[in-house]
Amino acid sequence: MQHHPLPAQNYGEMFLEGGNLMPESNDFLANVLDLKSLIRYQKNSVVSKQLLNKKAGTLTLFAFDKGEGLSEHTAPYDASVLILDGTAGVKIGGKLHKLKKDEMIIMPAHVPHSLKAIQPFKMLLTMIRSAE
Repeated sequence: MQHHPLPAQNYGEMFLEGGNLMPESNDFLANVLDLKSLIRYQKNSVVSKQLLNKKAGTLTLFAFDKGEGLSEHTAPYDASVLILDGTAGVKIGGKLHKLKKDEMIIMPAHVPHSLKAIQPFKMLLTMIRSAE
């Protein structure tokens, strides 16, 4: 299993998909989005695409190939994971949760967590920044 460290602050950069450069974050504002179609699986990889980056928080899409994951880490803010496709193992504070399409879990700030693709999965990560 491959474990990828969580990238610092900015998860996503523009990437090629079907030979086309993905739109910049501002292109996602005030448009209807089919989240699953905005990101594709890549063999033996974790792909990310940031949709929104504001002082109040971020919205980031991820696609994990089977067996890929993010190693255990903490974040200074609460974050939610919404599974858009596939199945993921999400470990929070040592407890493993199995999530499938249309299920969500909230990861509390400062609590160690990790993710692993039980089968290829796509997710929307919503990070809420707070002064607390």
